[in-house]
Amino acid sequence: MSAEQTRGAGFVASDEDVAGVLAWFEKWDALAVAKDVEAMADMAMFPVNAVTDGSAESWDRSRFLTAMAEQLGGGDVQMESVRTPVFLHAGLVFVVTDATITVGDFSQTVRYGDLLVKRDGEWLFQTMVQGGW
Repeated sequence: MSAEQTRGAGFVASDEDVAGVLAWFEKWDALAVAKDVEAMADMAMFPVNAVTDGSAESWDRSRFLTAMAEQLGGGDVQMESVRTPVFLHAGLVFVVTDATITVGDFSQTVRYGDLLVKRDGEWLFQTMVQGGW
């Protein structure tokens, strides 16, 4: 393929790039199951953008901690996820997740997207997008 044909096509991620993002989410999910919202916040780049139907907010660390603690609730958390990373650049990846999240007796199937930003060689959570909340 010529340079002209690939112009604008974007960054092409290696298997290692994809594995790194998926490993990041394994850690994130484990922290969510453990309800360690402080450690989850340490993996974020604040302010975090929270986007849903007709609404976009910027959350500081305090708002993030409150919202995540509310979402994780009081029961045991189980998560089954299939993630599809779409690299926009070597340092930007949008990840679409299809998941079933169970908290206590309540189970919900969701699709959401997260933007991760690489800073100083580390991925950080920056934007979450999900309809219906």
